[in-house]
Amino acid sequence: MSAPRLSMKKGKEILRLKHECRWGNRKIAASCNVSKSTVTDYVRRARRKGLTIWEEISKLSEGEVESRLFDPPKPKEGPTKPVPDWNQVHAELHAHRHLTLLQVWTEYRAEYAGGYGYSQFCWLYDRWKRKLDRVMRQNHKGGEKLFVDYGSGPWLTDPHTGEKRQTELFVAVWGASNYTYVAASLSQELPNWIGSHVSAFEYFGCVPYIVVPDNLRGAVSRACRYEPDLNPAYHEFACFFGTTVIPARRYKPRDKAAVEAGVLLVKRWIVAVLRHQVFYTLEELNAAIAPLLERLNTRPFRKLKSCRRELFERLDRPNALALPAQSYQYAEWRKATVNIDYHICADQHYYSVPHQLVGEEVDILIAANTVEVLHRGSRVTSHERSFEAGKSTTKPEHMPESHRRYLEWTPSRILEEAEQIGTSTKELVMSVLQSSRHPEQNYRSALGIIRLQSSYGTDRLERAAARAVSFRSFSYSTVKKILSAGLDQIPAVEEEINAPRLPEHENVRGPEYYQN
Repeated sequence: MSAPRLSMKKGKEILRLKHECRWGNRKIAASCNVSKSTVTDYVRRARRKGLTIWEEISKLSEGEVESRLFDPPKPKEGPTKPVPDWNQVHAELHAHRHLTLLQVWTEYRAEYAGGYGYSQFCWLYDRWKRKLDRVMRQNHKGGEKLFVDYGSGPWLTDPHTGEKRQTELFVAVWGASNYTYVAASLSQELPNWIGSHVSAFEYFGCVPYIVVPDNLRGAVSRACRYEPDLNPAYHEFACFFGTTVIPARRYKPRDKAAVEAGVLLVKRWIVAVLRHQVFYTLEELNAAIAPLLERLNTRPFRKLKSCRRELFERLDRPNALALPAQSYQYAEWRKATVNIDYHICADQHYYSVPHQLVGEEVDILIAANTVEVLHRGSRVTSHERSFEAGKSTTKPEHMPESHRRYLEWTPSRILEEAEQIGTSTKELVMSVLQSSRHPEQNYRSALGIIRLQSSYGTDRLERAAARAVSFRSFSYSTVKKILSAGLDQIPAVEEEINAPRLPEHENVRGPEYYQN
């Protein structure tokens, strides 16, 4: 029986010590940390092959020395059992979601009764699959990365209708310790997405340097392998907490393998446990999740003498960022084009901006109580948020000068201006303002009558107003025509004398007829 084969670096050293240093076998064995029988076997093989002069041996490579000392291995006999087509097995497992390797093996044994057993079948498939792709093992530093993702959660039941709605489970897992946070929400929309992050940071009591999300819509506006565009609200959130968001590559779950495994554990240790319970509100569900999450984080690892919480306290928390002193307020970014009336629409309410920005695109930051408008990165105005749909909030300084002057007119002020001209003008203007249900609708007509003073003078306007009142024609056009035709300068008696008389006719009865 031959001695075990050593590495040729050590085998060549044995030959050097024997033929160059002239050492004995026992001394060589002690120097190379091998048995004496192994040294004897190597020296004997070298003597048989004529390798007894060190000058010749030193010129050979380690591979050449090995081929000289040992005969080439005999080719292995072909397999006695039929080998499955692993490419076809792999393709079927990926094509059919619920297909298992056990079912594939069952069909294989039905075709080949003398084929491999199930354990050997699984081992051979696993060995073949490892050759498909090389995976980079990720070594995470303490406090560096937090992986986040969603998974399907338990169902909520409407207590009145019995209608069921599935929840979304937000899962956050630290890279170094695998410390986990879970919370249920109604959807993956942006407010729930960011709100879940805030709750997770408060649960951890610290902030990671890097957050690694998936490419879902709440996180990434435009997915790209190299430069994804973050959602503006998500970017503002990251800036507030001082962290950085680096989305995982699309279709690369290994980039966030920690949270992928975390979602699987949450479904096994939380969702599966709650499968028989009925929940009516989100608060009830999260209250039931809390103790199960505590059990998951304190459950000992199989191969480590610690748990997730202990590793988190030792690795992640001391190296992570501190929470900001101020609490985070959710805000959402939107874009809008300033309308011709120098207003923009946000949540069905209209807010004014400086009239110089008409037609320009602006950014709107909608917070809980405020609405800010930015143009090219600079804030141009802010408003207190209003929830009245269809209404408007307008600042006078945003209006053009002409609009601002018009806004300053009120019914009382208009009547005061008319009274300074004369009583007839005041009576006419009052009648104009009262001719409509809303006085604002006749502001323009009333102001037009008052401004005729600058063209025709106070006296003429007062006489023209008196004439319009006598005819009970309360409008700007009537006064304008009277002044243009000069009718205000004709006395009322002379007008009656010069008025055209009706022609004599037998059908005209005259005032005497009606007196009788």
